[in-house]
Amino acid sequence: MAKLVLGGGCFWCVEAVFSNVKGVLNALSGYAGGARKNPSYEQVCTGVSGHAEVVQIEYDERVMSMAELLDIFWAIHDPTTLNAQGADKGTQYRSVIYYEDEAQKEIILESVKKASLKFRDKIVTEVSPLPTFYVAEAYHQNYFALNPNQGYCQVVIAPKLQKFMTYFPDKLS
Repeated sequence: MAKLVLGGGCFWCVEAVFSNVKGVLNALSGYAGGARKNPSYEQVCTGVSGHAEVVQIEYDERVMSMAELLDIFWAIHDPTTLNAQGADKGTQYRSVIYYEDEAQKEIILESVKKASLKFRDKIVTEVSPLPTFYVAEAYHQNYFALNPNQGYCQVVIAPKLQKFMTYFPDKLS
């Protein structure tokens, strides 16, 4: 089992997509990249902790490669907007990929190079060593699955999930 930690705006969106990817065993919403230990959602969303909303993805490399997961990542968010995804604005919504070792870093940098050919604007995704990952509060886990009719889920998450299913039908679990 391998791990990849990604941030691409609201973690509910990223988690909803990757929870439906073949080979993904777990997608866990959390926080990484800030200065405070054990940050709360309130500290993250006000920007005082410096953390990003991220998802820790545990996956079976025999089923899905990191490069394939990154292809999905580039398709479901806009990596060219600094600290924002749509109406969600702030450093907690930054596009970020955290790596555990040099081998992962090389795969990520190659993926950034490949993805940059698909965007008119420059990719501003942060690529950094994996800091401490803090699991988000229980009410953030599986948010879309538990609240599919909630307004934000319908307007923001559902279209991203639909985009994933349209572009990557062979990657559905």
